[in-house]
Amino acid sequence: MQKTFSLVLPPEIAYEPANLQQHIAQALQTEATEALRVRILKRSIDARSKFPKVNLKVEAFLDETPPPLFTPLAYPEIGKKPQAIIVGAGPAGMFAALRLIELGIKPILIERGKDVQGRRRDLAAINKHQTVNPESNYCFGEGGAGTYSDGKLYTRSKKRGDIQRILQIFVQHGAIEDIMVEAHPHIGTNKLPKIVQNLRETILKAGGEVLFDTRVMDFIMHKGEMKGIITEAGKAIEGIGVILATGHSARDIFHLLQARQILIEFKPFALGVRIEHLQKRIDQIQYHCEAERNPYLPASAYSLVTQARYKGVEKGVFSFCMCPGGFIVPAATAEGEIVVNGMSPSRRDSRFANSGIVVGVGKEDVLAYQDYGALAGLYFQQAIEQQACKIAGGTQVAPAQLMQDFVNKKTSKNLLETSYQPGLTAVELDAFLPAFIAESLRIGLQDFGKKMRNYLTNEAQLIGVESRTSSPVRIPRDTETLEHPEVKRFFPCGEGAGYAGGIMSAAMDGERCAEKLVELYAKTNHQTILS
Repeated sequence: MQKTFSLVLPPEIAYEPANLQQHIAQALQTEATEALRVRILKRSIDARSKFPKVNLKVEAFLDETPPPLFTPLAYPEIGKKPQAIIVGAGPAGMFAALRLIELGIKPILIERGKDVQGRRRDLAAINKHQTVNPESNYCFGEGGAGTYSDGKLYTRSKKRGDIQRILQIFVQHGAIEDIMVEAHPHIGTNKLPKIVQNLRETILKAGGEVLFDTRVMDFIMHKGEMKGIITEAGKAIEGIGVILATGHSARDIFHLLQARQILIEFKPFALGVRIEHLQKRIDQIQYHCEAERNPYLPASAYSLVTQARYKGVEKGVFSFCMCPGGFIVPAATAEGEIVVNGMSPSRRDSRFANSGIVVGVGKEDVLAYQDYGALAGLYFQQAIEQQACKIAGGTQVAPAQLMQDFVNKKTSKNLLETSYQPGLTAVELDAFLPAFIAESLRIGLQDFGKKMRNYLTNEAQLIGVESRTSSPVRIPRDTETLEHPEVKRFFPCGEGAGYAGGIMSAAMDGERCAEKLVELYAKTNHQTILS
């Protein structure tokens, strides 16, 4: 017998397998719990009331074996097939490579940084010794920025691709099945490196290539077509097309595109700070508890958004990449700049909660940099990062200010304990934040304090600079073919091109670009490709 239930349960039943098993047995009026199999299909928390509940959709199987959740994908041997070039081994690049393999094309995946194991040493160096390797850091290297900065798999981009398919590929490569169940799935920065390594091994086993420590220095173009790339070592690599999936921080690629007169555009983005509270404070606010949260409940998160009016202009102020039970990490990609980001391990068991609190930046805000054309936002972003670093002392020690002190324009005499390993120095954030960002943040934080009681407090601190929320550049492409409008066989992809905002949307965009490349190849060469 198989039956599906939609349930609203207390956490101690919903999150405890034995208790859930017993609850379902009672609903089925059976004592044969040893013959009962319970599988959760969906799970979400409703914390609107004083006593949070958990919404569940479950399947119960009595006296029968549940069928598999999904059939693992099989990847054909493509070592001798036509090859395509993918620049960037983040989620967009890796999932583009996997999809190319499915469709019978050999991917050549090119990554400027190191593999996941090699990256660890460089991350240790920036945290402990404040040494930034410009080719291997929290942004560059196998798996991209997401590998060592959280692994959130939630996306609102439900029309961009098959979300369940992406989640299944992650599970097939080592992620726990819970990511297919949770309303806001999350892998964790401690688990992602192994999964990324498994993805790479699938690519290699099928006959694809992955080149690390390989920086792209130029494009090979002929009569308006992208033929391939030239590496820093001077090696030319050609293929049936190029998927550019470099991520939002590959500034040298944006400069190269501009130098080669390949059309790029300014893209609105957001910039601000990262706020850090004790996780206990956020739990108390979100779960309406006076002391510790229910031990069955996960560390709580939040999402905030408001509009701030400064000098007659409205700006969006919003939380970004909220990391419950997490850490703040140094995400600079060059010496002389301060960039911070957030991450959480799989258990989300840090004492701290952090989130970006950022303000929208439009073209009208970067007029001082308009001589740089499409790169105006990049130069605006870079100038703030460099100024923050200079004011904070020129290392990876980050500038910080207590939350209420910032709102009240007061100097913070003492800062709080932090999860940010390089350390903090007390600085008035107005010293490097443009006035429209600083004032919008003040308005936004006061509004957030009204929405979340006890959120606005000097028991929280603001740490700068949260600047890499998304790419400040868009590489245009045709909405149907996904090709660049002026350069054929060239597919801008993922976050760096301005078409994604996180692991899931980037992965789906990578798949779409791979499919369009193969579709173009089949059409122009009159060949049947594997489906």
